[in-house]
Amino acid sequence: MALFQWKEQSSAVLQHGGIIGPDERLPWPQTALMGVQHVIAMFGATVLAPILMGFDPNLAIFMSGIGTLIFFVLTGGKVPSYLGSSFAFIGVVIAATGYGGSGPNGNIAVALGGIVACGLAYTLIGALVQLVGTRWIEALMPPVVTGAVVAVIGLNLAGIPIKNMAASNFDSWMQGVTFVSVALVAVMTRGMLQRLLILLGLLVATVIYVLLTNGLGMGKPMDFAGILAAPWFGLPQFHAPVFQSSAMLLIVPVVFILVAENLGHIKAVTAMTGRDLDRYMGRAFIGDGIATMVSASAGGTGVTTYAENIGVMAATRIYSTAVFVAAALIALLLGFSPKFGAVIQAIPLPVMGGVSIVVFGLIAVSGANIWVRNKVDFSDTGNLMVAAITLVLGTGDFTLAFGDFKLGGIGTATFGAILLHQLLRLRPR
Repeated sequence: MALFQWKEQSSAVLQHGGIIGPDERLPWPQTALMGVQHVIAMFGATVLAPILMGFDPNLAIFMSGIGTLIFFVLTGGKVPSYLGSSFAFIGVVIAATGYGGSGPNGNIAVALGGIVACGLAYTLIGALVQLVGTRWIEALMPPVVTGAVVAVIGLNLAGIPIKNMAASNFDSWMQGVTFVSVALVAVMTRGMLQRLLILLGLLVATVIYVLLTNGLGMGKPMDFAGILAAPWFGLPQFHAPVFQSSAMLLIVPVVFILVAENLGHIKAVTAMTGRDLDRYMGRAFIGDGIATMVSASAGGTGVTTYAENIGVMAATRIYSTAVFVAAALIALLLGFSPKFGAVIQAIPLPVMGGVSIVVFGLIAVSGANIWVRNKVDFSDTGNLMVAAITLVLGTGDFTLAFGDFKLGGIGTATFGAILLHQLLRLRPR
């Protein structure tokens, strides 16, 4: 049997209401509007991740559109997903490049090489899954492991906004204003406004920042010169990867996190739609892996399937993959606007720091949520040891040196959780 059975792909069946399945679609005007909604849902995180790594947010948006189209084709149009910037790469990219948290990343090429290598590993895992299934992944990375690793990503990054993104007492207060703004949007709004909590909180905090600095002279004023000077249309700034062994060894382990994310997302969509999407798991991994390689080869971030868009599908009960084609095309158009990129770059650093505190916290809590949803038994001593040791390794940034190569907290936590779980499984029952 061929690795891909392309004959499974068929044109979407037109529907006018009710629950819309993956292989169905609304009329094209409604499909386009739903695409806009999905772009809005993914927008905040897809823009924030490249900024935190010193990448070009315009290019990240553009490559997210390219990646989503690649994913659509390689899954035969059967799996509804949007591919946006992955936060799993932030810690290892910062560690590999020594990025200081502000402006363009001067060592971006080294990071890109590592991301391409990670995408290749992801693609190979996808090919293996396509051939033999997913049971070996579930055995290697059960919920106690994936939950701990995901939590560690957020905890390991926590020091970045607090230590590096607030140069003064005023900046620290503005970080507080920002995360309070995001929290208020989260609990005081409903529907789509609530789904845009990061974007709306950021806008509110930026307005407050401008009033206090540009208006009252309390801090560093926001500079609008770059926005005014930027053209409305132009090509994104592309970068070529450089393959450095130390950076690749640091970044490639992120593949385990990407696998866990994608596995969880597909199972969530399977539960929502009632369609058996597990048989497309290998193709989904391959699509995500190739999309990550293509993105990083041009200077973009690594990509992953987005929970934000799964949330939109759950709210609307529209699972049409045609909607994600529309969203991808819209993202491509946004990527060709330097004016849009200039607006993103002008956001004050302490405001971005406050948003980062929220985002990194949400990542950490999402790891704990994996434990809750899967009813991980912490009365089991083995589970308790895996989780406890992994959290401290990652949060404390436990580092191991192998000659000139150093494996930092996220890497040691990821490998440590996997290896420790397998070791403790050998205990007598």
